[in-house]
Amino acid sequence: MALRRHEVTFETLSREFLDGFDGLAASQVGDAMNREQIMAAVIKPIAPGTRICGQARTVNAMAGDNGIIHAAISFVRPGEILVVNGMGVEDVAIWGEVMTHAALKQGIAGIVLDGAVRDVAEMRALGFPVFCRAVVPRGPHKGFGGTIDGAISCAGVAVSPGDLVIGDDDGVAVVPLAEVKAVQAAAREAQKRESVWLEEIAKGKTTRELLGLPEPELVPTDD
Repeated sequence: MALRRHEVTFETLSREFLDGFDGLAASQVGDAMNREQIMAAVIKPIAPGTRICGQARTVNAMAGDNGIIHAAISFVRPGEILVVNGMGVEDVAIWGEVMTHAALKQGIAGIVLDGAVRDVAEMRALGFPVFCRAVVPRGPHKGFGGTIDGAISCAGVAVSPGDLVIGDDDGVAVVPLAEVKAVQAAAREAQKRESVWLEEIAKGKTTRELLGLPEPELVPTDD
């Protein structure tokens, strides 16, 4: 099958705007989207403390094949993040050390992969942000085909080129490009609200009181 690439254009978010997401957790960003647009729980960083924030470039790969990902690397601009639908395959790694060196040379800010990787010790040493489903030694095939810069589904979330990807130890949230300003503002408000809650808890308030939940009804004990 052929390697294909869509011709796409999208608004490039400024560094100043992206910096506005500093300190915002993926959970807070997800809360600002009605707790939607969160990738499945299996998608986690290979190294604790990893954080990513950048615009997506998308790849649809065939199961167990990474030829299209090799092709995609050269089209990603510095600061962007590869988001790959690897079909959830856990027993074949479609990303590893060699591709990581190529990605670093290109200035890619990280990869989110619904699939497996290998060479994690080397990638941790290089400091390249990798979020994935699994780690396994078995390598991939090449040449089955795939698509670059199309709309994809990655770990249960729709992702289009230019969407904003936020990842941390909890996992990954994806903000549709058209919603980034509203989501940033709502996430900041949520962050402020949580700070107030922590102050009130320190003063002795319960979380039930803070959330305005009713006192549980007392159930009589049968004699």
